Amino acid sequence: MSSALTVFAESLAPVEACLNLESASAILNLPPNPRVQSRVDLLAEKCNQGAATPDERSEYDALIWADHFLGILQAKAEHYLKTHAAA
Repeated sequence: MSSALTVFAESLAPVEACLNLESASAILNLPPNPRVQSRVDLLAEKCNQGAATPDERSEYDALIWADHFLGILQAKAEHYLKTHAAA
């Protein structure tokens, strides 16, 4: 994990205190958005081919960060459920 992503994850540490069983389960079960995934796939292909415009590259980077953000939230939700399931 990059240092920026590590700091980002650490800044979200307090989020877990806001979770309950229902919200943690909902976060873990968020369905993928087909339209967004299609856009990510297109932008990834363009970036890998060196054909992305600067705006497309910026959009792709933002979508990757959004995915990291969701991944961190889901990890926190999973941790919450593991530590509170028996409570």
